[in-house]
Amino acid sequence: MTVSLFIPCYVDQFYPNAAIATLELLEKLGVKVVYPSRQTCCGQPMANSGFEHLTMESNNQFIENFREFDYIVAPSGSCVLHMKDHLHSGKYPNESESVRQKVYELTEFLTDVLKVNSLKARFPHKVGLHQSCHGQRGLKLASMSELVAPAFSKPEQLLSMVEGLELIELTRKDECCGFGGTFCVAEEAVSVKMGKDRVMDHLQHDAEVITGSDMSCLMHMEGILRRKKSNVRVMHIAEILNAQEL
Repeated sequence: MTVSLFIPCYVDQFYPNAAIATLELLEKLGVKVVYPSRQTCCGQPMANSGFEHLTMESNNQFIENFREFDYIVAPSGSCVLHMKDHLHSGKYPNESESVRQKVYELTEFLTDVLKVNSLKARFPHKVGLHQSCHGQRGLKLASMSELVAPAFSKPEQLLSMVEGLELIELTRKDECCGFGGTFCVAEEAVSVKMGKDRVMDHLQHDAEVITGSDMSCLMHMEGILRRKKSNVRVMHIAEILNAQEL
């Protein structure tokens, strides 16, 4: 099995440790990982702003970079969902369909494809899990508490394998953080208020670390934590699943 690593531009530029942890974790699990060096933005910011017609060159380049691989794995539910729903190409119509089927968010790939049932990880901290909207409602990484349905969470399933980790119970575990990509620019005040509410839920339950599958949501909450001068950290879930803290 050969996996191509898709690293979103904001992870590459601002949170490279999340990308490195993803690579190391996959290699620990026996996966051969390749990083296509010509990859760029997936086009989601343009599409979210109403300019999806300008993403065609991004789509074509994505297909050219990733079409030869068995699986495409990314540490970002948001970017993965965009590719699954919006990767189209007049130049490569058949290949675009094939590539859409091969794109996986990291925790989805670990649970559904690799079927991981144990991890050699240790992280002795109280952790709050943020279920991002794209991951939860789009990729179905976790159930929604407002629905009468069996509860499940792929990120929680993996975090339960980490030695020493205490997963806190939040009051509103699947509430949006308010980031929403370009929403945080167009509706700044609403976005900030939602982010403060989400952060407060974690703080009230004594979280030491807030984690999740989308660094964009975590970045939004990290900004709020810094302005509050809080000692609570944000970490991508890959960093925790790959951790060996004493």
